[in-house]
Amino acid sequence: MKFILPAAAGLLTGILSGWGVGGGTILMVCLTAFAGMSHTAARSVNLLYFLPTSLTALYWHGKNRLIRWRCALPAAAAGVAAAICASLLATGLDRELTRRIFGGFLVLVGLSEFRRQ
Repeated sequence: MKFILPAAAGLLTGILSGWGVGGGTILMVCLTAFAGMSHTAARSVNLLYFLPTSLTALYWHGKNRLIRWRCALPAAAAGVAAAICASLLATGLDRELTRRIFGGFLVLVGLSEFRRQ
């Protein structure tokens, strides 16, 4: 079971990543809520998971000429800068606080989806 649940979560979120949707958020929820992993460990797995899945999706979207590079490159540069700052901040924060921030983010996303309906 310790292997099956993370593999099933990876399969589901890999499909979402292929569509260009943030599957990592769902992976975090699966690993923490159902696999009993700590939030810090799940964050690390999510970061490692993101590399091969995003590169695979990027290859196919690029091959099909679906990427608007004039938009993608500045967004990627800003994302890298923000990720550096956020990583430095997150590693210095209390684990419980980061868990609550992530939970609050999920609640806000969920409420925004209900509001759209």
